[in-house]
Amino acid sequence: MYFAALLARTEDGWEASDTELDDVETLSDLTDLAQEASVDEDTVLVYIEQEDAWFGILRVDGEEDPRIYVSDASAAARSSYGEILLTDELLGREPGAEDEIAALEELVDLDGTEDGDPDEAARPASPAGTAADRQAHPPSHPDSDPDTGTDPDAVPAGPIGELGILADFGVSEKDLLTLRTDALTEIADALGAAEVLEAVR
Repeated sequence: MYFAALLARTEDGWEASDTELDDVETLSDLTDLAQEASVDEDTVLVYIEQEDAWFGILRVDGEEDPRIYVSDASAAARSSYGEILLTDELLGREPGAEDEIAALEELVDLDGTEDGDPDEAARPASPAGTAADRQAHPPSHPDSDPDTGTDPDAVPAGPIGELGILADFGVSEKDLLTLRTDALTEIADALGAAEVLEAVR
Protein backbone atom coordinates (compact mmCIF):
# COMPACT_ATOMS: atom_id res chain seq x y z
CA MET A 1 0.00 0.00 0.00
CA TYR A 2 1.22 3.46 -0.90
CA PHE A 3 0.59 6.79 0.75
CA ALA A 4 1.62 10.17 -0.60
CA ALA A 5 1.24 13.57 1.01
CA LEU A 6 2.26 17.08 0.14
CA LEU A 7 3.27 19.68 2.74
CA ALA A 8 3.54 23.30 1.61
CA ARG A 9 4.99 25.95 3.90
CA THR A 10 3.16 29.27 4.20
CA GLU A 11 3.40 32.37 6.40
CA ASP A 12 0.91 30.76 8.76
CA GLY A 13 2.60 27.37 8.98
CA TRP A 14 2.15 24.27 6.85
CA GLU A 15 -0.68 23.22 4.57
CA ALA A 16 -1.13 19.50 3.97
CA SER A 17 -2.91 17.58 1.25
CA ASP A 18 -2.98 13.98 0.12
CA THR A 19 -1.49 13.57 -3.31
CA GLU A 20 -2.57 11.44 -6.25
CA LEU A 21 0.36 10.10 -8.23
CA ASP A 22 -1.58 8.42 -11.03
CA ASP A 23 -0.44 10.99 -13.60
CA VAL A 24 3.12 11.26 -12.27
CA GLU A 25 5.61 9.37 -14.43
CA THR A 26 8.87 11.29 -14.05
CA LEU A 27 10.75 13.36 -11.52
CA SER A 28 9.87 16.44 -13.57
CA ASP A 29 6.17 15.62 -13.17
CA LEU A 30 6.59 15.30 -9.41
CA THR A 31 8.61 18.51 -9.20
CA ASP A 32 5.95 20.37 -11.21
CA LEU A 33 3.29 19.06 -8.84
CA ALA A 34 5.24 20.43 -5.87
CA GLN A 35 5.91 23.80 -7.49
CA GLU A 36 2.23 24.24 -8.32
CA ALA A 37 1.42 23.84 -4.63
CA SER A 38 4.10 26.31 -3.53
CA VAL A 39 3.03 29.54 -1.85
CA ASP A 40 5.27 32.44 -2.87
CA GLU A 41 7.93 29.92 -3.96
CA ASP A 42 8.32 28.66 -0.40
CA THR A 43 9.33 25.10 0.53
CA VAL A 44 7.18 22.15 -0.51
CA LEU A 45 7.76 18.59 0.66
CA VAL A 46 6.38 15.57 -1.16
CA TYR A 47 6.36 12.42 0.95
CA ILE A 48 5.88 8.97 -0.60
CA GLU A 49 5.68 5.79 1.46
CA GLN A 50 5.28 2.11 0.68
CA GLU A 51 4.03 0.54 3.87
CA ASP A 52 6.72 -1.36 5.83
CA ALA A 53 9.19 -1.05 2.94
CA TRP A 54 10.55 2.42 2.22
CA PHE A 55 9.77 6.11 2.18
CA GLY A 56 11.04 9.00 0.11
CA ILE A 57 11.08 12.78 0.42
CA LEU A 58 11.24 15.28 -2.41
CA ARG A 59 11.96 18.86 -1.36
CA VAL A 60 11.40 21.80 -3.69
CA ASP A 61 12.42 25.35 -2.79
CA GLY A 62 11.11 27.71 -5.45
CA GLU A 63 12.91 27.21 -8.75
CA GLU A 64 15.89 25.43 -7.22
CA ASP A 65 16.72 21.85 -8.20
CA PRO A 66 14.76 19.29 -6.18
CA ARG A 67 16.44 17.58 -3.25
CA ILE A 68 15.77 13.89 -2.59
CA TYR A 69 16.11 11.35 0.19
CA VAL A 70 15.08 7.67 0.00
CA SER A 71 15.21 5.42 3.08
CA ASP A 72 15.98 2.18 1.20
CA ALA A 73 17.12 2.46 -2.39
CA SER A 74 16.96 -1.24 -3.26
CA ALA A 75 13.39 -1.55 -1.95
CA ALA A 76 12.33 1.64 -3.73
CA ALA A 77 13.85 0.39 -7.00
CA ARG A 78 11.21 -2.35 -7.07
CA SER A 79 8.46 0.28 -7.03
CA SER A 80 7.30 2.40 -9.94
CA TYR A 81 7.06 5.41 -7.63
CA GLY A 82 10.45 4.68 -6.13
CA GLU A 83 12.03 4.62 -9.58
CA ILE A 84 10.84 8.20 -10.07
CA LEU A 85 13.01 9.35 -7.17
CA LEU A 86 16.03 7.15 -7.97
CA THR A 87 17.58 9.29 -10.67
CA ASP A 88 20.88 8.50 -12.37
CA GLU A 89 22.45 11.42 -10.52
CA LEU A 90 21.24 10.13 -7.16
CA LEU A 91 22.63 6.67 -7.91
CA GLY A 92 25.94 8.04 -9.19
CA ARG A 93 25.38 6.85 -12.74
CA GLU A 94 26.00 8.61 -16.01
CA PRO A 95 22.71 10.03 -17.36
CA GLY A 96 21.04 7.45 -19.58
CA ALA A 97 23.46 4.72 -18.52
CA GLU A 98 20.69 2.24 -17.78
CA ASP A 99 19.21 2.61 -21.29
CA GLU A 100 22.65 2.21 -22.87
CA ILE A 101 23.34 -0.96 -20.88
CA ALA A 102 20.00 -2.47 -21.87
CA ALA A 103 20.72 -1.74 -25.53
CA LEU A 104 24.19 -3.27 -25.33
CA GLU A 105 22.87 -6.41 -23.67
CA GLU A 106 20.53 -6.89 -26.62
CA LEU A 107 23.46 -6.74 -29.01
CA VAL A 108 25.92 -8.84 -27.06
CA ASP A 109 25.48 -12.40 -25.83
CA LEU A 110 26.22 -13.25 -22.22
CA ASP A 111 29.56 -14.73 -23.32
CA GLY A 112 30.56 -11.36 -24.70
CA THR A 113 30.20 -12.16 -28.44
CA GLU A 114 28.05 -10.21 -30.82
CA ASP A 115 25.02 -11.88 -32.37
CA GLY A 116 25.73 -13.34 -35.74
CA ASP A 117 29.54 -13.45 -35.42
CA PRO A 118 30.51 -16.06 -38.05
CA ASP A 119 33.87 -16.77 -36.44
CA GLU A 120 32.27 -17.57 -33.12
CA ALA A 121 29.63 -19.74 -34.75
CA ALA A 122 32.36 -21.83 -36.44
CA ARG A 123 34.31 -22.45 -33.27
CA PRO A 124 33.65 -25.65 -31.34
CA ALA A 125 31.88 -25.26 -28.05
CA SER A 126 34.09 -25.10 -24.97
CA PRO A 127 33.91 -27.98 -22.54
CA ALA A 128 31.43 -27.40 -19.78
CA GLY A 129 34.04 -28.09 -17.12
CA THR A 130 33.57 -29.83 -13.86
CA ALA A 131 31.03 -28.89 -11.24
CA ALA A 132 33.89 -27.71 -9.04
CA ASP A 133 35.12 -25.40 -11.82
CA ARG A 134 31.66 -23.93 -12.28
CA GLN A 135 31.32 -23.38 -8.55
CA ALA A 136 34.73 -21.73 -8.29
CA HIS A 137 34.10 -19.51 -11.32
CA PRO A 138 30.36 -18.77 -11.45
CA PRO A 139 29.05 -16.78 -14.42
CA SER A 140 29.05 -13.07 -13.76
CA HIS A 141 26.92 -10.20 -14.93
CA PRO A 142 28.21 -8.95 -18.32
CA ASP A 143 28.86 -5.52 -16.79
CA SER A 144 30.24 -6.69 -13.46
CA ASP A 145 33.57 -5.54 -12.11
CA PRO A 146 36.09 -8.30 -13.00
CA ASP A 147 37.95 -7.75 -9.74
CA THR A 148 34.97 -7.81 -7.39
CA GLY A 149 32.28 -9.57 -9.43
CA THR A 150 29.80 -6.85 -8.46
CA ASP A 151 27.43 -5.08 -10.83
CA PRO A 152 28.35 -1.38 -10.85
CA ASP A 153 24.79 -0.49 -11.80
CA ALA A 154 23.15 -2.42 -8.98
CA VAL A 155 21.01 -0.25 -6.70
CA PRO A 156 22.52 -0.18 -3.20
CA ALA A 157 20.58 -1.27 -0.15
CA GLY A 158 19.91 1.29 2.55
CA PRO A 159 19.41 5.05 2.52
CA ILE A 160 20.46 7.26 -0.36
CA GLY A 161 20.23 10.95 -1.11
CA GLU A 162 20.58 14.10 0.94
CA LEU A 163 20.64 13.28 4.64
CA GLY A 164 20.36 16.95 5.59
CA ILE A 165 17.21 17.50 3.56
CA LEU A 166 15.20 18.42 6.69
CA ALA A 167 17.98 19.62 8.97
CA ASP A 168 16.79 23.24 8.91
CA PHE A 169 13.36 22.03 10.05
CA GLY A 170 14.66 20.20 13.09
CA VAL A 171 15.19 16.71 11.65
CA SER A 172 18.92 15.99 11.83
CA GLU A 173 20.76 13.50 9.65
CA LYS A 174 20.91 11.09 12.57
CA ASP A 175 17.18 11.46 13.24
CA LEU A 176 16.34 10.87 9.59
CA LEU A 177 18.36 7.66 9.50
CA THR A 178 16.47 6.26 12.49
CA LEU A 179 13.05 6.72 10.88
CA ARG A 180 11.42 3.55 9.60
CA THR A 181 7.69 2.87 9.34
CA ASP A 182 5.25 5.74 9.65
CA ALA A 183 8.11 8.20 9.31
CA LEU A 184 5.72 10.93 8.17
CA THR A 185 4.17 11.21 11.63
CA GLU A 186 7.54 11.96 13.23
CA ILE A 187 8.51 14.33 10.44
CA ALA A 188 5.20 16.20 10.78
CA ASP A 189 5.73 16.48 14.54
CA ALA A 190 9.15 18.04 13.97
CA LEU A 191 7.68 20.47 11.43
CA GLY A 192 4.78 21.39 13.67
CA ALA A 193 2.39 20.07 11.01
CA ALA A 194 0.93 17.06 12.81
CA GLU A 195 -2.58 18.50 13.09
CA VAL A 196 -2.91 19.58 9.47
CA LEU A 197 -1.51 16.26 8.31
CA GLU A 198 -3.94 14.30 10.46
CA ALA A 199 -6.80 16.12 8.78
CA VAL A 200 -5.91 14.63 5.37
CA ARG A 201 -4.88 11.11 6.42
